[in-house]
Amino acid sequence: MDLEAKRKRQSLRIIISEAIMVLAVIITVVVLAFIVSGYWINSDFEVERQGMLQISSTPSGASVDIDGDIPWLQRTNTSKVLTSGEHTITLTKEGYDSWSKTVNIKEGLLYRLHYPRLFLNDRSSEKVFSATGSVLGIISSNHNSLLITNNTTKWNYLKLNSEKIDSKTLDIAKYFSNVSLTEDASAGLFNGEILDADWNYDANRILFKVKQADNIEWVLIDVNNIEKSINLTKEFGANFSKVEIIDNAANNLLAVQNGNLHKIEVPGRSISAILVEKILDFDHYNNDIVFSAQRTSKDKIDYYIGFFRVGENQIKKLEFFDDPVRVLISKFYDEKNIIVLKDNIISVHKKERYQDEYTNYQLSFTPEHNEVGHDGEFIFMYSGNNIATLDMEADLVREWTIENAIFDWIDNDMLYTVSEGELIVYDFDGYNRRVIAKNVSSHFPIGITDNKWLYYFSDDQLVREWLIEH
Repeated sequence: MDLEAKRKRQSLRIIISEAIMVLAVIITVVVLAFIVSGYWINSDFEVERQGMLQISSTPSGASVDIDGDIPWLQRTNTSKVLTSGEHTITLTKEGYDSWSKTVNIKEGLLYRLHYPRLFLNDRSSEKVFSATGSVLGIISSNHNSLLITNNTTKWNYLKLNSEKIDSKTLDIAKYFSNVSLTEDASAGLFNGEILDADWNYDANRILFKVKQADNIEWVLIDVNNIEKSINLTKEFGANFSKVEIIDNAANNLLAVQNGNLHKIEVPGRSISAILVEKILDFDHYNNDIVFSAQRTSKDKIDYYIGFFRVGENQIKKLEFFDDPVRVLISKFYDEKNIIVLKDNIISVHKKERYQDEYTNYQLSFTPEHNEVGHDGEFIFMYSGNNIATLDMEADLVREWTIENAIFDWIDNDMLYTVSEGELIVYDFDGYNRRVIAKNVSSHFPIGITDNKWLYYFSDDQLVREWLIEH
């Protein structure tokens, strides 16, 4: 064979092979882009656009049933391409109760279901602490710590995230003044009314708002080192109407005095000059502060929404109103949102495009209270036992009612209330109502810790139940 002809054939084969490889890569990229965009070929070989469902559960390993079909997988924590439209998702696991919800899958979009919780049917329980004589229980937002108060100056602090429950006594007498202690503080009696108590994210400090007669005082208690506690009212000689923690360690606070907003630096025991005058409402996400305030001109009084970052003096005025409004700020995925509540209208604005990109929702009632849910996934609004949940993932509002107007969060995504001794839980949007315990005290907090234990009070005893098989 001619050597030159052989070289030409080899070169031709190489060119053809490389062309095939390039073509295969191009086809693969196109197919992947096609799939990522939500397109799929159904069983009839027709092209249709679909969405994706990503689902996990606590505990993991639940079987997933879609629209009544045979489970298409044995475990959760996975993703599935589905046709657009409504689908009913049911989770089951041997030994546990079930969970179900109908979701709307949108073309080309991902729908996350990360909060489903299944409860063990036969749970072992034990009494871990006697709360006889206690007045109030205050559980941290991560449900790992619990402070139990009474009418004395000796309170009990418990760590809940270990099998052995140890209690520590905190002597709070030096940190509350005669506003909340009896005149004879040496008697060791506490007669203040605790109006509010908020843990910081690190669960080592609690900010108290306490009333006695017509006097109010604010006290920041350090549960790990009581000597680092501070009575804010006495320290700054100020009558604060509102104080909020704005960082994980509670080293920085925002406080309203005489209608003006200030920043308090706890380690340095210092208070800033006025940040915002005539403030009506504010909320924060880390150092981002959104607020509503009053503006007075020669002609009239009106109101505006503003935004600034702590440490920066530049205030950006976003919108003006004839009447007062309330505000929230949240972060969902990687985008920050500013939520405006005006009567029964909720407006959700993209922070960076406030005027240009927003959505309005109308409720059938005017909420008195509002808060941002875990990871900014939902906005929770309520008045009495009327609740409205704005689900940011599903982009819809659901209104519902709860049996009892006294309720709280049992974990990051689930509410609870106690009615006639029954402990009732709901998903954040009111679905999956379940009774999970009986003979439960309604005036003490309830929480789930580390996804292992359920804590509640029964007959002045702190009870712990195992949520998983052990």
